[in-house]
Amino acid sequence: GQNRYEPPPVFRLAYVCLRLLPRKPEFSNMDISRAEQRILHLLAQGGRIEKLKDDNNDLIYECFTRNGWRYPQLDTHLFRKLKRKRAIASRGGRPYQITRRGLQLVRAQFDNCG
Repeated sequence: GQNRYEPPPVFRLAYVCLRLLPRKPEFSNMDISRAEQRILHLLAQGGRIEKLKDDNNDLIYECFTRNGWRYPQLDTHLFRKLKRKRAIASRGGRPYQITRRGLQLVRAQFDNCG
């Protein structure tokens, strides 16, 4: 049609260049801390991280093992590091679980929590 908007050539070039850039940074061969390793190991065995509110209405994160035991070593800083590395994710409002990326990061050991 005659009334269709056509962006100037400069904008079209910028759009094409942006499409060629990688969308998400890839974390390859990333070292993770011992605390991150322990949490990911618990999650790989079937654990979960739940987002709760305390008495002051502040967000807190609780890590539970597959047997329902609370693991006390998870704090907000550690949670954010794991989420930034895309090692954990929540789908559909459910508790956070380990992702495929998290499984790649965790080193296979018999018991990593002791």
